[in-house]
Amino acid sequence: MWFDLSKRACALLAGKEVSLASFVDQAVIRLKAGNGGNGCVSFHREKFVLNGGPDGGDGGKGGDIVLVADHNLHTLMDFRYQTKYEAENGEQGMSARRTGKSGQDLIIRVPAGTIVRDKRTGGIIADLFEPGEPRVLLRGGRGGHGNARFATATRQAPNFAKPGIKTLWHEFILELRTIADVGLVGFPNAGKSSLLARITAAKPKIANYPFTTLQPNLGIAQHKGQSFAIADIPGLIEKASEGAGLGFAFLRHVDRTRLLLHVVDASGQEARDPVSDLNTVNEELRRYGDLDARAQIVVANKMDLPDSQQHVDRLREAAGDKPFYAVSAATGQGIAELMDGIIALLPTLPESQPLDEEEFFEEERLIGWEAVRKEDGVFSVTGGSMDNLLDAVNFDSFGSMNWFHRTLRASGVIDRLRELGAQEGDTVRIGEDGMEFDYVE
Repeated sequence: MWFDLSKRACALLAGKEVSLASFVDQAVIRLKAGNGGNGCVSFHREKFVLNGGPDGGDGGKGGDIVLVADHNLHTLMDFRYQTKYEAENGEQGMSARRTGKSGQDLIIRVPAGTIVRDKRTGGIIADLFEPGEPRVLLRGGRGGHGNARFATATRQAPNFAKPGIKTLWHEFILELRTIADVGLVGFPNAGKSSLLARITAAKPKIANYPFTTLQPNLGIAQHKGQSFAIADIPGLIEKASEGAGLGFAFLRHVDRTRLLLHVVDASGQEARDPVSDLNTVNEELRRYGDLDARAQIVVANKMDLPDSQQHVDRLREAAGDKPFYAVSAATGQGIAELMDGIIALLPTLPESQPLDEEEFFEEERLIGWEAVRKEDGVFSVTGGSMDNLLDAVNFDSFGSMNWFHRTLRASGVIDRLRELGAQEGDTVRIGEDGMEFDYVE
């Protein structure tokens, strides 16, 4: 039901219009999950107990980075002032087999509708579509094992422990895309803001010059017991799909809408041709991502002006099979009929869906490892949680293997093997069991 999406949008707007004086819809942030705590080297000490044995505990897990969609937020402005965020590290293991305290997760709140891109690849790794939706973006490092873990029948007093996994800084792009049922599109000064003010309680800035609106304005429209969210998208111009006139910044907000109200100035003011304006905006929507195929109602606005009558028939013909309404946002002419058309069409349209996401593999920085060249010419890399790293790799997944290689590179293993003389195709054994790989730069 279309009304379900409207309820979500209503929750985002809290029943009020949103006029964003400090609207920011894109930001770059640097994030780092917490390091894992080191394992503890300790031996049990108790009166009258000889050779108590190893009792060093494991290090605590590092805190995660968690993003949560918050319906009370409507802009990414906060991320212009603070761009670096780091979760708490896990604490070191303790004696008596006590595990170190885990680091506290860092929860970062973003507006609902925010997508997260990996800055390195540009791929979408999270789409925070639903209000209240939490997403773990980066996981904290695993704690290292204490020496109690390494006691065996032949090694009864291990005097070593493993370090915790050290995490790395990652850069992400946050991109806000407005969530609304209906989007108002059209040339600058076509009267979109006036129409929004007429059918909702929103109070956008209205003036008789182009680009009065420089950020999306949202409002809730109610008609005959039904309601829907509507967004006034800033004016589009020719070559907006190539970035002209902040085209990229404006067009991204059309992606989430289910229905477009294409508002055209039917009066032909400023020596403009209304039919040409209609075709130009539709062409930019097509170039940006086939948005011209989105359900669309053509709205001939400013019918209260004398010159509008001579263009309305041409506009109706140019609209083709799209629903067409002639209105005046200034006087209210035709508004009721337009609202009837909107609430009749919306239930037939599919709901907006979250964007497809890519799997994100975060590198870890391993410490305490050792790389040597054996007499037989084979290279060996051991220690530094190499065995834990191998356990985490899915060797049937290209993405997981790529993450494995990036982790080795980030930890300095590749550079060290190169210093030892490794060349393409040489054999490298990793971990205590000596799993073999071919050396690749």
